[in-house]
Formats: sequence, structure tokens, C-alpha cells
Amino acid sequence: MDIQQAFKMSFKSLMASKLRSILTMLGIIIGVAAVIAIMSIGQGLMNQVNEMFSSLGANIIQVGLYVRGDSNRTVTVNDMYELVDDNPELLCDLSPMVYVEGQVKCGTDIMERSNVIGVSEAYDSLQLLKMTEGRFLQYVDVARKEHFCVVGTYVVDNYLGGDAMGKVIKINGEPFTVIGVMEQMGDNTERSEDNQIFIPYTNALKINGTSFVDSYGVNATSKENIQLARLTIEAFLAERLAEDGFYYVESLSEMLEEYNKMQSTIVTVLAAIAGISLLVGGIGIMNIMLVSVTERTREIGIRKSLGAKRKDIRLQFIIEAASTSAIGGVIGIVLGSLVGVAAGVLMNTTITPTLSPILLSFGISVGIGIIFGYLPANKAAKLNPIDALRYD
Repeated sequence: MDIQQAFKMSFKSLMASKLRSILTMLGIIIGVAAVIAIMSIGQGLMNQVNEMFSSLGANIIQVGLYVRGDSNRTVTVNDMYELVDDNPELLCDLSPMVYVEGQVKCGTDIMERSNVIGVSEAYDSLQLLKMTEGRFLQYVDVARKEHFCVVGTYVVDNYLGGDAMGKVIKINGEPFTVIGVMEQMGDNTERSEDNQIFIPYTNALKINGTSFVDSYGVNATSKENIQLARLTIEAFLAERLAEDGFYYVESLSEMLEEYNKMQSTIVTVLAAIAGISLLVGGIGIMNIMLVSVTERTREIGIRKSLGAKRKDIRLQFIIEAASTSAIGGVIGIVLGSLVGVAAGVLMNTTITPTLSPILLSFGISVGIGIIFGYLPANKAAKLNPIDALRYD
């Protein structure tokens, strides 16, 4: 008996008892669908986070200081600029970051939630910011403490009537004229990156009543230099501050790498747990195939008496089990893909099932059919033809 004939016979057997075949496939369908959905959603979330980090600039290194400006151990803005100037092959685009707390007024409206950040002229390069109107802050604005600001689209749409250029925003009573509007970066909501106001960090220090900057952003010159750049900054701070508990240095790329590792581990564990149902489905296939062998004992006896060999009988039942599992796998792939796409719509992100988990799930489902179908197939192949013909 050739392979094509074995497939025809297995398909005919499956169609003869449709309900039992569907129930047999159920474990495989659920297992494959769960694995595809989990891996697709996990990959989609990782892609979303990667895109977010890419939009922030993958080469950014964040520096934080825990010491006060009046401490004997401190690092000034000039010290940080000297560090960058001394290492041009590793570092560029330094910006102090000073967060301003206080009341923000746009005309007569008071912003309930405001994100006012004092930065340098390099901040737009640091964060890959793009402007839709006007310009970003320049060196002269920072040096002269000009009362200029750059705003996000949320501020423009909700507090400046859709036209921001030249309007005045008061920050703790200090008037700042809008000279630029940034391109929309998030979903233009109150909690997004679009609800930001950037002013010269020199003005931010004056508003806060301090001369000490405890947060900096700096770019590594390339992705290949990130680790060496981070180590250079750490060595500089360790020399100035003596103890590593007085500062922290983090690179976004390393944070992203750690996140991806953690996310990948979680997705793999969840997929493995979901894959247990594939084993359950395999056991279900084996049980049904054993029942099928018992029901078709007389048929097996007739075929053997007509010259069918053991390998022919074994092949027929293995292909029948593998076909059952494969069809269940295909249904599971379609179902899991639909669940993944639906989850992407609900989470407002793009989730597209990739080829690797689809092929892996399908291959496992077929393999389970073959493995768990072998025992019933072998039992059928070893039946004595005379005893099988007498079976009622």
C-alpha cells in the first residue's frame, strides 16, 4: 500500500465519524491555538517596547546623582561637559534634565498635570525629537536664560487653542514664550509624551531655587560604544564621589536587552504550560486510535488475509493519527492567529503571528500524532489474522 492510498483511507475513516474526530482533535486545537496566541502576543509586546525605546534613542545613557549640591562630594554641570569633551570618541549630546514642580498657566487655564523639564540645546538630538513648527532651544537660549519654551501637541490642542507659536505660558509665575511645537510622539493624552514643556535648564534651576543638577542624559557615539561609554562615566563618577551609592548610570539599550530576556522567558514558560494540552491531546488521540483498532479488528483480519503486511497496517494507522493531529494543528493555528490579532486590536498594537511559532506548533502537533499513534498502530499490525477474522 502506497502513501497516497494510506492518506485516502485515513481521511475516509475520519469522515466516517466526524464528531468523534473533532473531539479527538480538540486537545490539539486548544494547545496549538494557545501556543500561537501567547507567542504572538509576547512578540507583539516586545516589538512595541523596542519601537518605543528606538523612538527615545537607543544610545542614551541616563545618569543620576544622589548627593546634594552643597556636599563635599559633588559633580557640577561643567564637570559633566568636561567629561564629554574629554571623550569625544565615546560621548556626545549631553543634556542636564531639571524637573520643575509648580503651577503652569496657559492664559486663564491652569494645567492640572504638567511635565515641565529644563534641558539643554542637545536634548532634541538626545531624544530624536522632531519639530512641526518653530525650532527647539538653542545654546544662546540656555546661556542667556531666555524665557522660551517648546511644547508638545497635547498642550497645544488642550490649552493653547491649536495655535501655540508666540503664546505665553506662565510657569510658577515666570512667563515663557512658545518658540516651537514638537511632532506628536504618543497618543496625545495627558499621560503621554505629548504633554511636555521644555525650557532652558538654567531657567529651571532658577525656578527651583537651586544650582545643582541631579539628572543627565548623554548619548554614546554608537551602539558598539555603549558599554564602554557607560563604564567611562561610572569610572569618572566613582573618582569624584568615592562611593557608587551616590550615583547610578543606566543605558536604555541594556535595559531593553534585559527586558527582552525577561519577556522572552515569560512567554516561553507560558507557551510551555499551554503546550501541556498538546500532550493531553496526544493521549486523547492514542485512546481513540486504540478504540478504533478494536472496532476495526475484523477489517484488519480481512486485509491481512488478502496479503496486507504488518508495515501496511502500521502505516495506515500512523497516518490516520498524524492526519487527525495535523488537521487539529491547522485549525489551532488559524484560531490562535485570530486571537492574537484580536488581542492586538484591544491593546492598540500590531500583533502578527510569525512563521517560526506556526511551524513549530504544527510540527509538534504532527509529531505528537505520530508518537501517540504508534502504539495503536503497532497493536493493529501485530494482530493475528485468524483471531482478527473470528473477532465479533
